[in-house]
Amino acid sequence: MAEELISVEVAYALPEQQSIFSVSLPNGGTVEQAIEASKVFEHYPNIDQATLNVGIFGIACKLDTLLKTGDRVEIYRPLHNDPKEARRQRALKG
Repeated sequence: MAEELISVEVAYALPEQQSIFSVSLPNGGTVEQAIEASKVFEHYPNIDQATLNVGIFGIACKLDTLLKTGDRVEIYRPLHNDPKEARRQRALKG
């Protein structure tokens, strides 16, 4: 019997460009496996794999999260500004 596969996407975006990689994984595949299968690190070698923040459709998750067909894994870039601090600074100016 053939192994059942799921189809997912891995997305990574820079301010000027977004890339989406379609991959197929065995049923029970994880976020980490999808990222590895996408070869996103070959296209974007500057991604810091040690501090990887990921999510599925905008909801943060861990690398060992199980995927289902149609999921979109998103790799998030680090924030340059703390949103709370930026909001506080705007309030002080306003």
